[in-house]
Amino acid sequence: MSAAKPKKTAQEVRKNELAQIHIARSQLGMDDETYRNVLWTVARVKSSADLDWSGRKRVLDHMKACGFKVRSNRLPTAHKPLAMTKEAIEAKIATQLKELSQNWPYAYGVARRIFPKMNRFEFLTPEQLGEVSSALERTIRFKRKKEAGTV
Repeated sequence: MSAAKPKKTAQEVRKNELAQIHIARSQLGMDDETYRNVLWTVARVKSSADLDWSGRKRVLDHMKACGFKVRSNRLPTAHKPLAMTKEAIEAKIATQLKELSQNWPYAYGVARRIFPKMNRFEFLTPEQLGEVSSALERTIRFKRKKEAGTV
């Protein structure tokens, strides 16, 4: 169950809208004079700090009509959705354990550290097994750096 997103205050909304206006100005390549003319023509103000809610909306709508594209502030996902089967991930873990010169109890310990309420390794989901595999991969990279003398 995810926590409800807290509502933004009026100050936060204002700050975000002003930031969008300045991003739009930059994206559209407006010089200062052109930008000030747009503010005066659209909202009858000389500075974006003087814009009220409706003025900010009108300026943003005008800039969108001029070609401003709103980009998402979300970062791209770090990885693609898991496409491997549980058996394929377990085979990968086995290979990683071999490279670490360890046996399955080592992987069980890693899983127990990541998922303290885990009852049995066999009951881990593919996503959870992927996290165990990632932890083993980080350990392998650390050991390689250590052997190379860079740590």
